[in-house]
Amino acid sequence: MSLRKPPPPRLLLDQVSCMRNAQQILRNVNVSIHDGSALVLSGSNGSGKTTFLRMLAGFSRPSAGRILWNGHDITESGVFHQYKLQLNWLSLKDAIKENFTIIDNVQWFELLEGKHGKSMPAIELMGLGRLAKEKAKMLSMGQRKRLQLARLLAIDRPIWLLDEPSVALDDDGVKLLEYIIAEHRRKGGIVIVATHIPIDIEDSMILRLPPRFPRRITLVDMLDRCDIS
Repeated sequence: MSLRKPPPPRLLLDQVSCMRNAQQILRNVNVSIHDGSALVLSGSNGSGKTTFLRMLAGFSRPSAGRILWNGHDITESGVFHQYKLQLNWLSLKDAIKENFTIIDNVQWFELLEGKHGKSMPAIELMGLGRLAKEKAKMLSMGQRKRLQLARLLAIDRPIWLLDEPSVALDDDGVKLLEYIIAEHRRKGGIVIVATHIPIDIEDSMILRLPPRFPRRITLVDMLDRCDIS
């Protein structure tokens, strides 16, 4: 009786190193990411979380090592063309059209995907249903983030790359974020999150990025180091 082999990882970071402004952020990282998995990039502001996320998106190359999708290096042109169609990117730059309505802001991206019918359910799920025909310029910062998340749901791609997705959200908004992440994973989706704010993501792998610069020594630190009697 032969044993069934476990499925290969959807994404594999193989001895990956990452540089930013001539400084090394990570060195020789090995991570296997399977369908339904979550990876959290944690660290203080400026530690390089966004840089690392952009590298996973293929916007920049690793300084060493390989990122493999279905066993293929994502930096190969033919592979990257297919890989980028799997990605759903959410960044701090919201790409919201101020004079478009909320529904138009979501449907525009949905139509670019050749899809239809998911915009309004996504807007309602994110608590913006009653505002669907309002101009986006009327939204608060938290509502703008909910609009971004609605767009994420409507586009419906399997790999989510989320850069600080909980910023500007209130407690209810964070709970919604945690819910849609859990549902996406339940359906086999992959979620990779860069955050310095704790988000409840069950069974997630955590990759902690060290601070890029040492903390400046303060007068209090100097006094602590002195033996004053």
